[in-house]
Amino acid sequence: MSRPDRAGAATPPPHRWSDDDALFRDRATVSGFREDDRDGSLYRRILGSAFDALPPRVRELHDAFETRRWRGSARVERGTGFLARIIGVAMGFPDATADVPVTVTFVPERGGERWIRDFGGKVFTSVQSAGAGRDHYLLVERFGIVRVSLALVRDRQRLFFVPRRWSVLGIPMPGRLLPSGASFETETDGRFSFDITIQVPLIGLIVAYRGSLEP
Repeated sequence: MSRPDRAGAATPPPHRWSDDDALFRDRATVSGFREDDRDGSLYRRILGSAFDALPPRVRELHDAFETRRWRGSARVERGTGFLARIIGVAMGFPDATADVPVTVTFVPERGGERWIRDFGGKVFTSVQSAGAGRDHYLLVERFGIVRVSLALVRDRQRLFFVPRRWSVLGIPMPGRLLPSGASFETETDGRFSFDITIQVPLIGLIVAYRGSLEP
């Protein structure tokens, strides 16, 4: 049995705390235990028993093994700086809008899951999987050539995604340039809700999108 940490999973390898770890401070985080990393859905394997304390809609979205599709709507903000616009276009992020229909299709893949996000016809994709090695107990998300390792942190009724390290084309990038942002999932009025912010040091906001989905 692994020793639990505040993220509801076993303790990852030691690391140097940075300003981004302020996301952990003053949060009512909880612990959980893993009995077998091979059992259960992706998020259940990473969070262990803490997964069962998530809001029902969040559990429903993540605790599945088949292809599925959820629909809803979102508000999108985009960074306005030159570099922020270039990065946003390169990553395929949706344009800024006050309200746009959203469809997210979840497709299981070997060792993970592909997320296909359609914001009013603007599609961008990422692949999520369980980390290995120094990323053990972390969620790894790949956006094309960019790979980000994320700690899953349950704080009351919210599931936060806290960036820990990243790489481009397999090359580790400096921690001081690590993309950040207060990103979380929760349940609001019986609907799955998301609030995602991606910002980069020295550049600022790249994209932020928040809204809700239903199966």
